[in-house]
Order: sequence, then C-alpha cells, then structure tokens
Amino acid sequence: MTSLTSNRFLYLFVFIVGTGTLGAEIAATRLMAPFFGASTIVWANTIGVVLIALSLGYWLGGRLADRYPHVRGMCLVVLIAAILLAVVPFVARPLFDVSVEALDEIQAGAFIGSLFGVLFLIALPVLLLGAVAPYAIRLAVPDVQHSGRVAGRLYAISTAGSLLGNWLSALLLIPLLGTQRTFVAFACVIALAAAAGLGWRYLAVPVALAAVMAIPVGTVKATENGRVIYEKETEHQYLRVVERENGDRLLELNEGQAVHSWYKPDTVLTDNVWDGYLVLPFAALDEPPGRIAILGNAAGTTARAYGEFFPDTIIDGVEIDGELTEVGRRYFGMDNPNLTVYHEDARPWLRRTDERYDVIMVDAYRQPYIPFYLATKEFFELARERLNPGGVVIVNAGHPEGNDDLETVLGSTMASVFPTVLRDPIEDTNTLLLGTEGEASAERLIRAIPDLPPELRALAATQASKIGPRLPGDEVYTDDKAPVEWLIDRSILGYAAKED
Repeated sequence: MTSLTSNRFLYLFVFIVGTGTLGAEIAATRLMAPFFGASTIVWANTIGVVLIALSLGYWLGGRLADRYPHVRGMCLVVLIAAILLAVVPFVARPLFDVSVEALDEIQAGAFIGSLFGVLFLIALPVLLLGAVAPYAIRLAVPDVQHSGRVAGRLYAISTAGSLLGNWLSALLLIPLLGTQRTFVAFACVIALAAAAGLGWRYLAVPVALAAVMAIPVGTVKATENGRVIYEKETEHQYLRVVERENGDRLLELNEGQAVHSWYKPDTVLTDNVWDGYLVLPFAALDEPPGRIAILGNAAGTTARAYGEFFPDTIIDGVEIDGELTEVGRRYFGMDNPNLTVYHEDARPWLRRTDERYDVIMVDAYRQPYIPFYLATKEFFELARERLNPGGVVIVNAGHPEGNDDLETVLGSTMASVFPTVLRDPIEDTNTLLLGTEGEASAERLIRAIPDLPPELRALAATQASKIGPRLPGDEVYTDDKAPVEWLIDRSILGYAAKED
C-alpha cells in the first residue's frame, strides 16, 4: 500500500474525482431540463446546491481525514459517492413524475418540492466527492513547511479534472451516451479509482456499475397524447415525436408542456397557433409575402403550410437544433422546396444575414421560458432593420392561461420600436403580437379575405374579429435588463395561488 499512499496516486485520484464532480453537475442540469427547463434559474439552483454540497463536503472531509488519516477511508467515501451518483437518474424518476403532474396542474408547492428533491439527490454524492480535497491534503502533506505547495498543487489538479469533466460531459458523453449513461460512466470511473485504493476485490463495484450501462433508458416522461414513435437527447434538448390514433404527430421538447410542431396527414392546417401565421400578415400586407424568416422553425409546421397555400414564398428557417430538421423531414412532411434551414441561434443569424423580409416570425421559445435576448428592444430594432418597407414581425407569446404579464411587456417592448403593435389572442395560452412601421388593422385583414385561398378565409375572418391593440403597459426590456425568467416564474406562481 506504500505506493498507493504516494502523492502520485493522490494527484491522479483528485483529478478523477474532480472530473466526475463537475461532469455530474453538467449532467444534473441536463437531467432536469426535460422537466424544469434549462433556464438560468435552474442553472442557479443547480450551481447553488452543488456549491453548498461541496462546502459541506470540505468540512466533512477535514473531520474524516483527522479521524481516519489513511487512503482506505478516503476511498470508501468515494466508492459510496460513486454508487449514489449512479443511482441518481433512476431514483429521480419518481420525483420527475411528481414534478410533471405538478407542472401540469400548476401546483407550485409540489413543483418546488420535487425540484429540490432532485437537487438533494444530486447533492449527496457531490457532498461526498467534495470531501476528497481536504482528505487528500491531509494525506499528502508531509509537514507544515510544505503544506501550501502541496495543497495548491492538489487544488490545481482537481480544477483541471473539473475542466475536463465539463468538456467530456457537455461535448462528448451526453450527446453520445445520453444523460443516464453519462451519470453511470462517471460513477464507473470514480469507483474504479476508489477500488485501486481499496484493493482489487472492490473491482466488483465498478464492474457492477458498468453493467448498469446496459439498462434501457426508456421514455423520459410518460405521455397521454399518444404513442412515442421517436425520442432522442440532442446536443440542445430532449425531443420526442408522439403519434395519435388518428395519425396526427406532435413534436414535444424537454418538459413536454407545449407542442412545438404538429403534423396532420390530410391537411396542413392544425387548428392551432401555426394557422395564425398564415393569415395575420395580411393585416399589414396587400399580397402574399415574397420572403419570410421563421426564427424557431422546429419541425417545419409553418413552412409546410406556406408551401401549400403560398408556394412562391421563399422561406429562411432558423433552428438551432439540427436534429429537429431531420425529425421534420422524416415525420412532419417538411419538404417545401422553397425552404432553406439554417442551424444557428436566431439572433446571431439575423444579425449576419443580408436578406430583407416581408415577415419575420419569432417562435424560438422553450415553454415556459423564452431566451431573454429575443425579447428586448435591441432585438426588435435588429428585426426592423431586416424588414422590407411595410414588413411585419410576428411574435408568439406563450403564457399561463389567464395571465398576460409576458404579453404585456413584449407588447410594450415592441411598441418602443414599431409604431403599430397589434395583438391576436389566438388561443388561451398563446397570443400573436404583430409589429410594423406601416399600417396594420383588422379591417385590412378583412379586405384581404377574398384574395386568400378558400381554406383560409374562415380562419382569417375569425382572427380579424379577435385582433386589437396591444395591452397597456410601458415597461421595456433591454439587453441589459430583461428579467424574463423572473417574470414567468412569478406568473406561474401567481396562477398557482389563484388555483389553490
């Protein structure tokens, strides 16, 4: 055991543990994203819990190291942490079920409770992994004279391991193996390092954990919408395609609280929010748009419909997740020959393009949160610069039923850029906002009805009866200050309070 107690072993040990600690943090955020979203609030909660767990781990490690100053004690702690780390994605599933039901019913208490329950599960192994640094320092320091040098070296090596774990988790393991197996993979490596310090008979633990890799992942979240015919964890999110008995196909992302694309085998109309994109532009335009940009193309529902009703319209679709484009072509009939898809983030792409558009549609939001940089004055100024004279920007503002906080602030922010802003409350949980420098009105849409395709005339008449001015409000979001997530969380909790 003398060689094992050498500093060389300790340096390698803390490097491996550091890799697993941060790798687990990245995987933890990914584990929660399908159910809680991937907002900065979720990141803040995860990082906060990890930091608290590490702090407690440092304290615990110092006490254990003084009481049991040997490699065996340190390795036993890490072996337990590895086992706990491996079971996190499996034990978390019942809590996910609670969280999903709570979010479905807007029960804030259960939602928050299940969120912190999952975070607690992650905190336990991280706490034990945090005990390694002070433990290793206690074992590696030969005397007080060399304590600073040894401690600095160990922390530097641990940090380097954390950096590697960050890259491995985000760039390699999660895209290739998925979140569940990423947890298990880190647990295997950590358990292997612990077994090296405990003796070869303990190799049974990493071998058993490796066997767990073979357990099927299964569906991340049960659905009542139909049969899951495809699911995948992409670089950006979890996606699945659900097929109903009537042949309709729905694209659900992450938490599954919203449908992001809808395919009907016999028609391009959906009886849903996407139909509004077909008629609302005519509240400002006298003829079909020559070129449109769809920021958040998803699986191409709107692009498919334009190919049917306005086949001469050129479409630039922007979708950050290239997997959604493949899903659109395979399952959602996304075959419009005039559609070009760009796999980029919407705002940087809009800044770089030299094209000008008659319509820019913004539907790049992840229910229930939206990227703040697509809801600011600077963004709408950029969109205005990319419009042809008289062109329009149409924003899909999703919100809890009966709550208009987000719509109000989006409308006022758009009004700081566009002289005319109209609202179309197309659904209980979706409002389309239209902004233009030209004229726009419900009357103009009514006048356009005779020239629309016959299938769209009744829809246009219905939407014209709903169109009105934006909701009153004067708060304007900017790139510097746009508390979108705080606003949405407040809306959800406020709605929950009314329900309770």
